[in-house]
Amino acid sequence: MSSQDRTGSRRARIAKATGLGVLGTMLLTGCSEEVRMGWLPTEPGTTNHVDRIVDLWVNSWIAALAVGVLTWGLILWCIVAYRRRKQDEGFPRQLSYNLPIEIFYTAIPLVMVFVFFYFTDRDQTVLTARTDNPDVVIDVRGKQWAWDFNYVKQNKYSAGEQAHLTGKPGIPETLPTLYLPVNKSVELQINSRDVIHSFWVPAFLQKVDMIPGKTNYINLTPQREGVYDGKCAELCGEYHSEMLFRVEVVSEAEFNQQMTKLKTGQLGAEYDRNPYAAAE
Repeated sequence: MSSQDRTGSRRARIAKATGLGVLGTMLLTGCSEEVRMGWLPTEPGTTNHVDRIVDLWVNSWIAALAVGVLTWGLILWCIVAYRRRKQDEGFPRQLSYNLPIEIFYTAIPLVMVFVFFYFTDRDQTVLTARTDNPDVVIDVRGKQWAWDFNYVKQNKYSAGEQAHLTGKPGIPETLPTLYLPVNKSVELQINSRDVIHSFWVPAFLQKVDMIPGKTNYINLTPQREGVYDGKCAELCGEYHSEMLFRVEVVSEAEFNQQMTKLKTGQLGAEYDRNPYAAAE
């Protein structure tokens, strides 16, 4: 066998091994949890809003990619089709204006913007709407660097303690816990005791800022039992990274049982330490 044949055979083996490796990687990653959930931090149906948010997010990316591919395709086509040839001399024929193209370039972006606005506004209106007489109302109070949860209708509360990260795996047992009954409408009244925080449960795909002196709201219905991580998503001071909590979505019976373990009363605005937070 000649050296040229051996080189060709070696290249074929390398190409085959590379192809098998790529195929194996694609098959393995296709079975991963991240791919199964579309690289989103949740599963369909976690709350009554999750599927709507996922559809808006995914479809927005599809539209953006389609526009990007079309735009870059047209740019590359113009670069190739209208490139300067060796035999060309002087400048190409100049056009001062082209009314049909100018109307097209103005109308199409406007239509795209209106379409994006319509779907975004439609979904945002649903997501931010408040529920009449929700089954559970919880006054969530963020503070440096923990959380207080007041269960308004049950007249119960839990005072959260700051998490202390040790670098070891696992969830610290001191994390404040927010209990939610599955398949019951919930209103979270979002307040801050001191500085700006942000209430975020990644699995719910909703994040709301906590602004001193202003109450924001999240209305949702948990539809899947489980334990979910929560955190502050706004840099709020030295121990911002330890302002963690967890959400436990449980059955109605378990929720009622947990309420019996909590203290009676409410930790309301009288415990806010920012005068602007208590001014409302």
